[in-house]
Amino acid sequence: MHRFFVGEEQIFDDIIEIIGSDVKHIRDVLRLKPNEKIEISSNGVTYTCNIESLLKNKVITRIINKTKGINESQIDIILYQGLAKGSKMDLIVQKCTEVGVKKFYPVITHRSVVKIKDIKKEQSKVERWNSIADEAAKQSKRDILPKVQNIVSFDEMIDLLKDEDNIIVPYEDEKGTVIKEKLKGISDKKIHLIIGPEGGFEPSEIEKLKNVGANIVTLGPRILRTETAGIVAATIILYELGDLGVI
Repeated sequence: MHRFFVGEEQIFDDIIEIIGSDVKHIRDVLRLKPNEKIEISSNGVTYTCNIESLLKNKVITRIINKTKGINESQIDIILYQGLAKGSKMDLIVQKCTEVGVKKFYPVITHRSVVKIKDIKKEQSKVERWNSIADEAAKQSKRDILPKVQNIVSFDEMIDLLKDEDNIIVPYEDEKGTVIKEKLKGISDKKIHLIIGPEGGFEPSEIEKLKNVGANIVTLGPRILRTETAGIVAATIILYELGDLGVI
């Protein structure tokens, strides 16, 4: 069954209304019809619904069954991603959503190739990334919809991290401390994962991260591209903390 996401305000007793861009997708792309079943997720609850009617601006569905979602990890990974150029950010948001990242912060660092000064351009990029996260969450059957926050500067990110624990920073110049070591004994399953842009972090940025308690780690002897590092690191974190099993 196809899956969609709604806010609580779209749920009325045993009726759920789908609005926005999903309406056209359901009607014109998927060509779903009344009496077909779909899944709708809201705040970690999954509803099996029957399509009652397709109107111009909304799809009305009736709840058949509801269950607590079982597809979300208990581990909350927040990815702070150094801005990457072109379609790389699209790929990062898409694949990290599929893996299980729950929140994204795009970050402007000293070596970021992308420099965003126009607020309208910034908003359009964030809207695009949230649309990509939405599609990836539907495809991978997530129970919640990850959120891409507004773009922040490196120093704004540091302010966000000041009172946080479990900060993990893969860094190409770190040779001794592997990520697995810093994941041992973690009880609070909220992880802040910091990934640098194409050019990596400046040494001064690494020092600022150390000053807020960040764990600087290596992902191994091979240097990963920025669009690869977050996917690999998030997967390692989920595996080491027990979310991903081996079949």
